[in-house]
Amino acid sequence: MNRRVAIIALLLSAALPARGQNADALPSHQTQTSTGGSAMVSLSKPVARVNGAVLTQGDLIREMYAIFPYARQHNGGFPSAMEADIRRGALKMIEFEELVYQEAKRRQMTVAPQRLVKAEKQLRARFPTEQEYRQYLQMEANGSTQVLRTKIARSLLIEDLLKAEVDDKSWVSMEEARAFYVKNPEQFKLAESYALQTITIMPPVQPTPKQPNPPPPTPEQLSQMRPRAEDALRQAKATKTFEEFGILAEKISEDDYRVMMGNHKAVDAKDLPPEVLQAAARLQQGQISDLVQAEGAYTIIRLNAHTPARTQSFNEVSTGLRAQLRQQKTEKLRRELDAKLRKNAKIEEL
Repeated sequence: MNRRVAIIALLLSAALPARGQNADALPSHQTQTSTGGSAMVSLSKPVARVNGAVLTQGDLIREMYAIFPYARQHNGGFPSAMEADIRRGALKMIEFEELVYQEAKRRQMTVAPQRLVKAEKQLRARFPTEQEYRQYLQMEANGSTQVLRTKIARSLLIEDLLKAEVDDKSWVSMEEARAFYVKNPEQFKLAESYALQTITIMPPVQPTPKQPNPPPPTPEQLSQMRPRAEDALRQAKATKTFEEFGILAEKISEDDYRVMMGNHKAVDAKDLPPEVLQAAARLQQGQISDLVQAEGAYTIIRLNAHTPARTQSFNEVSTGLRAQLRQQKTEKLRRELDAKLRKNAKIEEL
């Protein structure tokens, strides 16, 4: 998982929770709750011990919401098919965060008082009213500002250690990115593509779930389809713009693309039927083809764009490439740090 563990994580765990029955709120640690289909459990119930430090059901559920925030839109429930995996991932994450925190303490890292004050003010500013803040303070810290400051300091220490061991070391220079670009040219080749709109006249027997590959239309059926196709062609040739062709496609086309104004956007040349590719290759941008008989249907093509195969320049890809490489390096460093910290740790999952 790639997310910064900072004071923002603490803010997200609350997300202005003090609005009565607001679904964003986690109940008090003395109350009962449920994670979707699972049984009612106490949020103070231990779920793991990391070198003796207890992690609770409340910590776990909060992390599960961070992994799958959409659960808040479904009365706090997680999809039954995903809940076990979400829980497993959340448990590993809170164990990792606790190991990082303990490592920061072992290194005698500290948080400057002024920084802690600033972070506390930022947290307080997230609540529109004093009452909402007090309700949050009661829920998260049993009403104690000192307990809350301890939680904030913990979050900042985790952030600091991750910055030193992951963020700062994951920087990717322009030279590194260029070396990767030169070494992996295939990754930066763009295939030839055609952006098309179509109007299609379909045969009487069309694919269905029960018959995904119906027999091709007979010559007699094609003959019966031809007048409709020619009338469609006449109307299509009269259109002058993308919008005009698209409106006509919505009215008379019989394929699924009619609901999108017949727009196929960019399609790799290799994925087009040979007859369609041959017709499209003869068109200039904005031109409309004659009738094309392909895959048992009559199709009319409007060419919106043709992009020849080419290799992207380094300047085109450098920003995205550096971000991609940094993401990969970040994930690798986090995995390595997790493995290193777990190596001599005593972790009990309860």
